[in-house]
Amino acid sequence: MNSEQFATAKVVRFIKDWTLPLAMGTGAVFYLLFAFTPQLDRAATIFAPFFEAILPLFMFLVLFVTFCKVDFRKLRPVAWHFWIGIFQILFIGILMGLMLGFRMKAESLVLMEAILMCVICPCATAAAVVTQKLGGSLEQMTTYTFLSNIITVVLVPVCFPMIEKAADITFLSAFIKILHEVFIVLIVPMLLAYIVKHHLHRLHQKIIAVRDLSYYLWACSLMIVTGTTVKNIVHANTTVVLLMAIAVLGLVMCVIQFAVGRFIGHYFNHTQEAGQALGQKNTAFAIWLSSTYLNPLSSVGPGCYILWQNIVNSFEIWQKRKEDAKLSFPSK
Repeated sequence: MNSEQFATAKVVRFIKDWTLPLAMGTGAVFYLLFAFTPQLDRAATIFAPFFEAILPLFMFLVLFVTFCKVDFRKLRPVAWHFWIGIFQILFIGILMGLMLGFRMKAESLVLMEAILMCVICPCATAAAVVTQKLGGSLEQMTTYTFLSNIITVVLVPVCFPMIEKAADITFLSAFIKILHEVFIVLIVPMLLAYIVKHHLHRLHQKIIAVRDLSYYLWACSLMIVTGTTVKNIVHANTTVVLLMAIAVLGLVMCVIQFAVGRFIGHYFNHTQEAGQALGQKNTAFAIWLSSTYLNPLSSVGPGCYILWQNIVNSFEIWQKRKEDAKLSFPSK
């Protein structure tokens, strides 16, 4: 291998190891470039609806490709699912108790709502993609994604009216609306993947033959989500101190949830899966929930959480690649 080939291979390896931070950085830079360059105003106006429309398509394709690799016979609850779910419910109860007990208002309430959204939102649909990259069980992760969404569907209509008295939300209406979102995001791609896997074998083989396809589709969606998050932060009508407090507490929540998940998981020999289940959140869904039913500023919480959880994911993926490289080329 000559020096030029070596340099190219090194760049490719860097991109593979740090795909997620590069995707987030690209999304942030592109938004800031279009937002603060007057000559690009027209282009930004034209492209905005396009990116809003294409994001759900990317998320749909990520899950469809992932579910094409799932063994549907292995989709069943296991012991660690129960304990991860219990911790999430208890944590939500503690946060609700603090908000109601201290009758929080104004900025303190916004801060707590932002933290709550980092806990109450369900496990990210892309968690299965990362778990697969880390060598974990795709089927166990997929099963918990459904269970986590059930927890959110039940608890959101109960909790939100208690903390936002003006929230125009009833249990039944919220339940149906959130259930509809879950159906579109999870059930439809799973049904299509099941049909393709069991009845369209040639197409199925072509899909699974493309290595890491779902991972790179997810990176594309992450660019769009990051750009939207930066937009929300730039246009947030509040103080820098509050934004910094939300960002820092989002980091704290991310570390706690990943750590507790891994701690629970190591008792069942599923450390990676349990860490992803509790730590990686469907932040796009959380941003929609908080913008719809709570103070819109609380959406900055899950917006910042995107950054923290993907830094953790990038580090874990880099660590896994490093371990795999050692196994492939053991030191003499």
